[in-house]
Amino acid sequence: MSPRSRPDPKVDTLRAQGALHAHPETVADSLFAGHEFFDARDLAQVKYEMLRRVQIEGASVSQAATAFGFSRPSFYQARTAFTQAGVAGLAHHRRGPKSPHKLTAAVLDYVRQLRSTDADVSASTLAARVSERFEIAIHPRTIARALRRPEKKSR
Repeated sequence: MSPRSRPDPKVDTLRAQGALHAHPETVADSLFAGHEFFDARDLAQVKYEMLRRVQIEGASVSQAATAFGFSRPSFYQARTAFTQAGVAGLAHHRRGPKSPHKLTAAVLDYVRQLRSTDADVSASTLAARVSERFEIAIHPRTIARALRRPEKKSR
């Protein structure tokens, strides 16, 4: 196995934490070229140094954004995220719904009730029944996943 084909544990860790920079080659700042501590693959570190460059060193937003491979709007988004959540806010966060928002407790109860009367009913049929009763469209895959998840215990 050649040294280049070995998996890099830092890349795996950055990916798992949502901090892997998708385009490290866009970071042109000399800080990341001349010191091994600074890693352009670490998105949170790159954004932090961009913010620091403006706040502490007095660089313009345009200069810093360009040097670190970001747009001006991205700089302002990073600054807001940092102000609100600290360094953790600088990591990439999944956009969009974090959970099946249409699958409310009432809908899930209805689906479970249908499933209890007919254990072999398909997710597609359940989705159609939900659509008829609640006038919402839920993908059959969403229903299938929800039925596989264990019910949460309430306190």
